[in-house]
Amino acid sequence: MSSGVEPVLSVRNLTVHYGAARALGDVSLDVLPGEIVTIVGGNGAGKSTLLKTVSGVPELMKSVRGSVTVLGRRATRLSAHRIAGLGLAHVPEGRRVFPESTVAENLLLGAYRRRDRAAVAADLEAVFDRFPVLRERRRQAAGLLSGGEQQMLAIGRGLMSRPRVLLLDEPSLGLAPILVDEVFAIVEALRAEGTTILLVEQMAARALAIADRAYVLETGTVVAEGRAADLAADPQVRAAYLGAERR
Repeated sequence: MSSGVEPVLSVRNLTVHYGAARALGDVSLDVLPGEIVTIVGGNGAGKSTLLKTVSGVPELMKSVRGSVTVLGRRATRLSAHRIAGLGLAHVPEGRRVFPESTVAENLLLGAYRRRDRAAVAADLEAVFDRFPVLRERRRQAAGLLSGGEQQMLAIGRGLMSRPRVLLLDEPSLGLAPILVDEVFAIVEALRAEGTTILLVEQMAARALAIADRAYVLETGTVVAEGRAADLAADPQVRAAYLGAERR
């Protein structure tokens, strides 16, 4: 990129293998401050592997080459908690809430590295203001929430770390259409407030509609990149990823 703005997240020539199987091949991308950048592609394209590798999530038999830089600091091969300390939060596919812990306890786990108790309490209230249903259920076990409520909880937990970059992996997965609309509205609101977001999303048309820029992954390789609106209008991208998608 040549925008003159320093990326908050930069990936260069990232190659990942699970044993002998290549999951990513020579992937490079940048995320600029305040952007939504989305990664689209079919099942098995390597989208979730990319997010896991960027955030340091360990995987069995994984080998990694290339570099990841977060806010100007090299993050390649750092542990997940050290990468989180650089300002990155990962909201994983499938929500991954702690089902037997309460809603409030799950949210506070997102702030486990922070020692500013007054600020943490204020941020907890801000999450409850953003997601009123979580306030109502703050003492309820997270496993009893609906799928949409668990997705709000997972996003809120990520926000509790005050991230400079928020990674969202398939936030619409398994949700009813009305809840999908709500989740995408939340993502847009976060961007409007200045949160930088790297979004992986199976619903490519919806993701491209709210993103600033996008990368298309196919069998672990970037096959297209550019402004999200341009990719959404590209006939090849539309035929491959948008043709049968529900609006």
